[in-house]
Amino acid sequence: MIRSALRWILAAFYAAAGYFHLAAPDPFLKITPDWVPAPATVVALTGVAELLGAAGLVQWRSKRLRRYAGMGLALYALCVWPANFNHFLIDLARPDGGLGLAYHLPRLAFQPVLIWLAMWAGEATDWPFARHGASAK
Repeated sequence: MIRSALRWILAAFYAAAGYFHLAAPDPFLKITPDWVPAPATVVALTGVAELLGAAGLVQWRSKRLRRYAGMGLALYALCVWPANFNHFLIDLARPDGGLGLAYHLPRLAFQPVLIWLAMWAGEATDWPFARHGASAK
């Protein structure tokens, strides 16, 4: 029950983020590190990845697809971490401090939780809730 509810919440979060990556990419382009090639294309592709991952999480026909969607969103969260860190560095350099530490530190610290949540919501792992000796599906 909790896993299902969190799956839907996570899917809604990723679907909204995917929509905004496609409909209003400017804020995402501003935080994309300089070393990323073709930033507009990468931001658009991240939006598509978020939308597909969200759809994969909540589809009911294939547990395997749900698992892959969870793994994909976990990998996605890991891959966008440099942009989140770059946003933090950009704001640190601003005279007004940008969004500040109260925004950036929890966001950066939550990234591993988001990675785990995608895996757990997608049923790619049962950790840490599995019984001793039970393995992930």
